[in-house]
Amino acid sequence: MDQAITYKGKVVFMKLSMPSFSRTLKSYVEDEACFMFLNKGEVNVRTQDDYLKLNQNVGMLAKCLNYFFEPSQNKDACNDGIEAIGIFLYPSLVKELFEFDLSTSQHQVNYNVKQVQIDKMLNVYKESINILLENPELADESIVETKLKEFVLLASKSEGAPSQLDFLSALFKPNEVEFKTTIQQNLFANLSLDELALLCHLSLSSFKRKFIEVYGESPKKYINRKKIEKAAQLLQSPESRISDVAFDVGFDSLATFNRNFTQVFGQSPSKYRLS
Repeated sequence: MDQAITYKGKVVFMKLSMPSFSRTLKSYVEDEACFMFLNKGEVNVRTQDDYLKLNQNVGMLAKCLNYFFEPSQNKDACNDGIEAIGIFLYPSLVKELFEFDLSTSQHQVNYNVKQVQIDKMLNVYKESINILLENPELADESIVETKLKEFVLLASKSEGAPSQLDFLSALFKPNEVEFKTTIQQNLFANLSLDELALLCHLSLSSFKRKFIEVYGESPKKYINRKKIEKAAQLLQSPESRISDVAFDVGFDSLATFNRNFTQVFGQSPSKYRLS
């Protein structure tokens, strides 16, 4: 069951439990940045240009953008799902809490989503938020204000920012990721066209038009061809099982892989390997 604490009408602390899940979208929220701790389990995060692994020792700092949570490939670590704690920041609350004018800082950082090692100070902070979420009657306005200020202080020091103002200013400046970078980074990830469009922050129709403009052919045709070309390279290694190759290049079933491979090369993957 999810638990949340609000401040000035906005969620600032949340505990999210996901017993089991498939790929799940964290959708863009304008002017929202967040930090995520894990209380238990492991989870992967797929962004436009990165793929992060999070656990109880590694948290995540994220600007406002679309990204996906994906189950960990470590089956032992995700048998019981995950439990996460989110800290959410907004420019309007920052201005009120700190009396900062974020526009006065030109500080920038070269990431949109970043892994952060959970040191002792951050771990103690996480436990204090756990207590508040379990006992929301304790979370009056002054306590919430104090805990938000504490987080900004800890996170800015952890990131080595010149100041708290610089840390917060950079956090609300998403980096633009090139369209080609997003496609190439996620080419073999078994993403649907809808999911790729979401990563690019485009509607499906706009995504298809942009793709044809950039690559000169439809996304389905291009992506399928690249997957098959990659599979042909992997099949040259006799140690690689055909089923493993199929999943490694982003096909969700062996039958689909065999059919597509045969259409491109005129023979099955097993015959191609022998030849």
